[in-house]
Amino acid sequence: MNDAVQKRAKINWTNLITIVSAAILIGVEVIGIGLATGWALAALFGFNKTVEAILMGVFALGAGAFTWSFVKNAAKIEPIVER
Repeated sequence: MNDAVQKRAKINWTNLITIVSAAILIGVEVIGIGLATGWALAALFGFNKTVEAILMGVFALGAGAFTWSFVKNAAKIEPIVER
């Protein structure tokens, strides 16, 4: 096969490390904020522990979706694979 058809993708390690590091930093912060928000709202309105756990889960899932969206957009700007 010729070179144009069969080229190996090269990993850009600098971009990969940057994205992973930012995802860890932002993900931990945002998920912590989501858990704290669920706990605070449950305490504010006097909900029981079950509703508190549900609220914390909902906000944590939203934070996880935000983190995933951040990683997808960061990978578009800082490409991990160079072709």
